[in-house]
Amino acid sequence: MNPDAPLIAFIGGGNMATSLIGGLITSGHPAAAIRVSEPDTTRAAALAARFGIATVSDNASAIVDARIIVLATKPQQAVAALKGLNPTAGATLLSIAAGVRIATLRALLGRDIAIVRTMPNTPALYGAGITGLFAEAGTRAQVRAHAEYVLGAAGAISWVEREDLIDAVTALSGSGPAYFFLLTEALRDAGVKLGLDEDVASQLALHTFAGSARMAVDSCTDVAALRSQVTSKGGTTAAALAVLENSGFRSMFAEALAAAALRGRQMGDELAAQANDHAH
Repeated sequence: MNPDAPLIAFIGGGNMATSLIGGLITSGHPAAAIRVSEPDTTRAAALAARFGIATVSDNASAIVDARIIVLATKPQQAVAALKGLNPTAGATLLSIAAGVRIATLRALLGRDIAIVRTMPNTPALYGAGITGLFAEAGTRAQVRAHAEYVLGAAGAISWVEREDLIDAVTALSGSGPAYFFLLTEALRDAGVKLGLDEDVASQLALHTFAGSARMAVDSCTDVAALRSQVTSKGGTTAAALAVLENSGFRSMFAEALAAAALRGRQMGDELAAQANDHAH
């Protein structure tokens, strides 16, 4: 095993953990330096067979000597998963659990540990995700590097300056794939109403969105400029966009993201209270 490769322990072996593990191994991280705690024996066996990594059934065994610990449980399971654990001194905890604040995580672990909150999204399953990250002021450069190393294995990364902005990240990109799927569905259904076969409309909608996203990413041109470039004055696109703008399309999205961010803050409050109950 590469002696410079940090031992990474995953608490939880679900889809997001699987995508990160796959990305790490593809990028050259040795399987022998990855350990996963997964109580579901079928899922644990599948991970071991697919990646050649060690799997255990309890979290305490998983984190022994780990330099990086990835909390990859559902938010509602985070309190129980971390309670009573004793990470190695100097370890870094990376949390991908939505809504669980750093103060809550630190209270659960009961010791001084470097913590980075992250919010990846489901395209990470295909190596095409985007992750928002936050670390407190004074966090060591090595800790940030650990976070970028692990989360960067599944796509792009972007740091935010305040922890509360993770709720905004969750609302925009964490929940964002669902917005894309809804828009694709709506575009498909509208095409069907115009007379297109459903399969044809579905392919046209899906590839139009996928191609446009690639165009926007690869061109490095602001999306507003790209929109202007494909909108001829008095043309078909202009007619369609006028309907969307007049129907309050932008304000609708603003309200939707505000609702998602609010729910993120509420989850943080609920989980903080839950952690406080466990501490007493």
